[in-house]
Amino acid sequence: MGYRKLGRVTSQRKAMLRDLTSDLLINERIITTVTRAKETSKLADKMITLGKRGDLHARRQAAAFVRNELATVSETEDEIVVQTVLQKLFDDIAPRNAERKGGYTRILKTEPRRGDGAPMAVLELVEKSAVSSDQDAE
Repeated sequence: MGYRKLGRVTSQRKAMLRDLTSDLLINERIITTVTRAKETSKLADKMITLGKRGDLHARRQAAAFVRNELATVSETEDEIVVQTVLQKLFDDIAPRNAERKGGYTRILKTEPRRGDGAPMAVLELVEKSAVSSDQDAE
């Protein structure tokens, strides 16, 4: 098999991974167990790849997967701007990673969970590297 079952039935596992992926796209950083982080990383990379494609079919495929949640709410002088997870993926996250060929997420292992000793990790979106920003400055 090409994936971990995470001790859940299919519907529960899919729902959990959708929630984790949506939370990662909203917050750009989540703390979870190492095995969940590895599975969520695969799905988040696929969503960002769809965001980079940017066509209608890719947008519909991503909309079928991510949760329909509010990502950000900001206020300008005369209007309130509401942004969903899908809009944040296609408008903010995908253009930031336009020049990257893959590896949009990073897993950093942390200390074990206090209650049961499960190995924990921080899953975050990779920002623009310092090397590419140095090359842009030249």
